[in-house]
Amino acid sequence: MVKKMFVLTAALSGILLISGCSQKKTVSEVDMTSKSRDVFAMDTFMNMKAYGSSADIALSEAEKRILQLEEVLSVTRDTSDIWAVDHSEGSEIEVSDDTAIIIKRAIEMGDRTHGSLDITLYPVLKEWGFTTGDYKVPDDKKLQGLLREVDYKKVNIQGNTVKLPKSTEIDLGALAKGYTGDEIMRTMEENGVSSAIVSLGGNVQALGTKPDGSKWKVSVRDPFAPDTDMCIIEINDKAVITSGNYERYFTADDGTVYWHILDPEDGYPADNGLVSVTVIGDCGLDCDALSTALFVAGYDGAKELLETDPSFELILVTDDRKIYYSEGIADSFTNISGMEAEVISLD
Repeated sequence: MVKKMFVLTAALSGILLISGCSQKKTVSEVDMTSKSRDVFAMDTFMNMKAYGSSADIALSEAEKRILQLEEVLSVTRDTSDIWAVDHSEGSEIEVSDDTAIIIKRAIEMGDRTHGSLDITLYPVLKEWGFTTGDYKVPDDKKLQGLLREVDYKKVNIQGNTVKLPKSTEIDLGALAKGYTGDEIMRTMEENGVSSAIVSLGGNVQALGTKPDGSKWKVSVRDPFAPDTDMCIIEINDKAVITSGNYERYFTADDGTVYWHILDPEDGYPADNGLVSVTVIGDCGLDCDALSTALFVAGYDGAKELLETDPSFELILVTDDRKIYYSEGIADSFTNISGMEAEVISLD
């Protein structure tokens, strides 16, 4: 039976946006050169902004790194590592260091979230049409057949060698942009930049503070009205990554809305009471993976992980229009929506 999905009133997808803040500049800040760069890659628009005399060089090197990662991590390019693995017919495939790092972390995250993150869901995602735009509700028999091959534990990786069963395919879309954000920050630092911020679709990541020493202000989209902001977070040296059911979805003939974040248990869009999950932490790769996994896990699952893992902070939005945020960001969180907001109560 098809699970009942609540109907969204939201428009097309929104992203985290960088909030500008007008402040009087210090002399040292005026001396700092700021540069920005727009890039379209990984099926999303990216904006990078860096400060300092080496900003231009750093942005150029960061752009090269983005395109390099897109080349090896794309699930659709026939020259990528992922394509080679997915079309290996059970053979062993040697992959790049980048791909190996992400696959290993994906497996760790699968264990850490009790299977809520599963990179072998790709064939199910394709069947729904989320990879092609040819949307449809899958036939139950077809879906059950595909689900029998879904299990991230079937991914065998030793060093840089990956082996999958013949009927298993992977997709690193839930982790690739987070890893890319980390690599952009590393590239910036290697090129002499200590103050930078990037927006990669629904991912924002900052290096250091603003040149004047103040924190960056990052706004999080309202999942019920994605063209407006819901709250503002002040950060430095952090990633802020959101997953929501308003990002990619379609409406069936009966008016039911289906979104692209699927539950590995039944292959249907995760419907556990959350409409948006934002994860804040030091590591973009981890935040990206967790934002998807905790959306699947629901409020209780997210809270359970938060109780035992102090490495990240959370903002959850429920389908009854309430905002819950972790206590660790209480001093840097500002609610600018009409929704009620409260701290997540931990046991």
